[in-house]
Amino acid sequence: MPDTPHPVAAIAAADRYDFAAAEPRWQSAWEEAACFSVPDVPPAGAKKYYVLEMFPYPSGKIHMGHVRNYTLGDVVARYKRAQGHLVMHPMGWDAFGLPAENAARERGTHPATWTYANIANMRTELKRMGLSLEWAREFATCDPEYYGQQQKLFLDFLKDGLVERKESWVNWDPVDGTVLANEQVIDGRGWRSGALVEKKLLSQWFFSITKFAPDLLEALDGLDRWPERVRLMQANWIGRSEGARVRFEMAGAVDDIAEVEVFTTRPDTLFGMSFLAVAAEHPLAAAAAARDPAAAAFVAECRSQGTSEAVIEQAEKRGFDTGFRVKHPFIEGATYPVWIANFVLMEYGTGAIFGCPSGDQRDLDFARKYGLPVPPVVLPRGGDPATFAIADEAFTEDGTLFNSGFLDGLDVAEGKRTAIARIEELGRGKGVTNWRLRDWGVSRQRYWGCPIPVIHCDDCGAVPVPQGQLPVILPEDVDFSRPGNPLDHHPTWKHVNCPSCGKAARRETDTFDTFVDSSWYFARFCSPRADQPVTQAAVDAWLPVDQYIGGIEHAILHLLYSRFFTRAMHETGHVSVDEPFAGLFTQGMVQHESYKGADGRWLYPEEVEKRPDGTAIVRGGDEPVTVGRVESMSKSKRNTVDPGAIIGRYGADTARWFILSDNPPDRDMEWSESGVAGASRFIGRVWRLAQNLREAEAPDEAAGRKLLQATHRSIAAVTEALESFAFNVAVARIHELANAIGDAATAPLAARREALEALLRLASPMMPHLAEELWSTLRPGAGLVAQLPWLEADPELLKAETVTLAVQVLGKLRGTIEVAVDASDEVVFAAAEAEENVQRAIAGKPIKKRIHVKGRVVNLVV
Repeated sequence: MPDTPHPVAAIAAADRYDFAAAEPRWQSAWEEAACFSVPDVPPAGAKKYYVLEMFPYPSGKIHMGHVRNYTLGDVVARYKRAQGHLVMHPMGWDAFGLPAENAARERGTHPATWTYANIANMRTELKRMGLSLEWAREFATCDPEYYGQQQKLFLDFLKDGLVERKESWVNWDPVDGTVLANEQVIDGRGWRSGALVEKKLLSQWFFSITKFAPDLLEALDGLDRWPERVRLMQANWIGRSEGARVRFEMAGAVDDIAEVEVFTTRPDTLFGMSFLAVAAEHPLAAAAAARDPAAAAFVAECRSQGTSEAVIEQAEKRGFDTGFRVKHPFIEGATYPVWIANFVLMEYGTGAIFGCPSGDQRDLDFARKYGLPVPPVVLPRGGDPATFAIADEAFTEDGTLFNSGFLDGLDVAEGKRTAIARIEELGRGKGVTNWRLRDWGVSRQRYWGCPIPVIHCDDCGAVPVPQGQLPVILPEDVDFSRPGNPLDHHPTWKHVNCPSCGKAARRETDTFDTFVDSSWYFARFCSPRADQPVTQAAVDAWLPVDQYIGGIEHAILHLLYSRFFTRAMHETGHVSVDEPFAGLFTQGMVQHESYKGADGRWLYPEEVEKRPDGTAIVRGGDEPVTVGRVESMSKSKRNTVDPGAIIGRYGADTARWFILSDNPPDRDMEWSESGVAGASRFIGRVWRLAQNLREAEAPDEAAGRKLLQATHRSIAAVTEALESFAFNVAVARIHELANAIGDAATAPLAARREALEALLRLASPMMPHLAEELWSTLRPGAGLVAQLPWLEADPELLKAETVTLAVQVLGKLRGTIEVAVDASDEVVFAAAEAEENVQRAIAGKPIKKRIHVKGRVVNLVV
């Protein structure tokens, strides 16, 4: 670029790098030059690149996970920008949710006040990191300008049949008056209130994600820039399974229930049936509860336990025999007991299973507990049907069917097909493809969320809010002193007239699950100030996101919901793509030792003093400290490090450099004070290399040539490392280049200057402030490093001039020699024979044969 003076270019040389003065100066320079701004619609021919980190919840302070996440994204953004791409790198806040509402209850403040104050604090802290973010695109999901557009999307989805209102069983906290996720039910109680949780049938709004289940699964194969484990996790969550729906006839009708439908993936094991089990919410369970107080008590107990898969798996398998029985679809006259079981969930399958204890461990544990029969029906290969029996472990491998009537002798696969054919022939069911994925219930009984834009009328039903009345804005005058959703007991907000008939009606007081807010924000960033959800030209130009970065903990729900939302927006004409994220990178956690005082209290790292003998005490005293294992930083264990304190002490570049240098970024890393200090020392070393640039007393052209080669090899190596997300490797290559510069004291000034300038430009995505500071002294008026193109290695300088050859005598390695790449055989043999160890091996014997394999080995036969 042209050499134009810059107002901060003239900086006097100093003994030490003053990061406290330099970092805000260069952040202002980038802002003034609009280095990171891009248009909503890129110009024709531009190479776009969209970098996005998963946006944070505004808790009030950034943590080291944020530092790692945003540093990784910033390196990508700066590197791609230097490569000539038009890079969009926006920032926003996932700002709705229960923490703000809880803060309002506990501190007597409004959720908006708490949230926007936290955003302001975190914005300030993130800006100190020198991230190349386009802050002009910033928004928070609690901004009416954002959630009003979300309401428009919902109404478009509703119009296109992608939204449904239906009844569903939920976990209900009677004290907080809200639905709880399975994971928020702990030992049968609400995670916040401690109240016994109830199962409740509620009318809720659902997104029809199951409509896209086949495509969501199949399209995973095309996401070749996603981690394999994330794709596998998504595939398992979507859960495609082939099987059959089987209708079991009741052996005597119960009320108006004549049959029970079960989905099974193993119809081949029907002859191994021992019982039928239903969920506590199943109509048969309700019928049993109406007849028997003991059944009613068991149902109530089941409804109070957690319903996450982890809780179900760990809980003791318990049941209640209803006394009802069902007929076997194949065995004439055979009937089986119907149990209510605490491990059967109404929301999975049909809420009923048939138990085959010999082929399922959970069913076997249940059968053993209650003395139910365990007929074996799959024989291991080579097993003896006369003696094979099930002991403590179910047999779940492949084998041959036996004790199974018309299925005897078939393998499992053929047995499934034959069983399904017979079920269909008998009119007792059919073969089906089942999906584990369920429609997404988005209704939440809380205030601090996006209002669902629907009005309920006794005559007209659920009526969409007219476009002209959007956004439906949350009322500010809410009362958090009462339990439950403040919108429910607001005196005026929920009372409106029906848009269709004009009669008195009421607003929907549920708000959206916050996963909705984060399922389309990446599209809104493309045109964040538009008066519609998205601008078609903008999203068509920028989507999909080229590189998405975030934690593995969001591998399932957030990513799956975003994939659904993009498909729904495609179907409603908002976007032209189906997949939101072309590339995904999941970074590891930041870890630290944990510490406990003598009384068992957790201590922050800054409260602990390490002693030379490896023990630790409380700083400023003599209380002994127990040093725990290295584990992920968490507030509960206080093993956190304040990024603001680190930046204040060492500077942003030090924090960035260390967090990139420790481990491959997809692995967990340990934060250590010594590591940070080492990163700071390296920055000081680079500073001194620049300050000591002067002509050598006796310049050595050969040394200069060698340094030039090292420089261009570094350019190639760092480029390759950044392309593959191997940021720790890039750091190592830059360290090597610094060593080469330091060792080349006799190289001409021009060579050392070129090497140092290359180092600064290669390191600039990682240490942008230091790069700008030194570049301005080395190249006054040459502009900002942030606007320079990426360096390209000279292919000629990458070629090796010498090669190291192994020298063997009678096939045994005796030494190595270094010769010119194009050395003749005569020169190679002479060098090999002159090598000291080789001479000892030859011991004066005549050489009968000489072999030279170019670039690899010399073999001498004596």
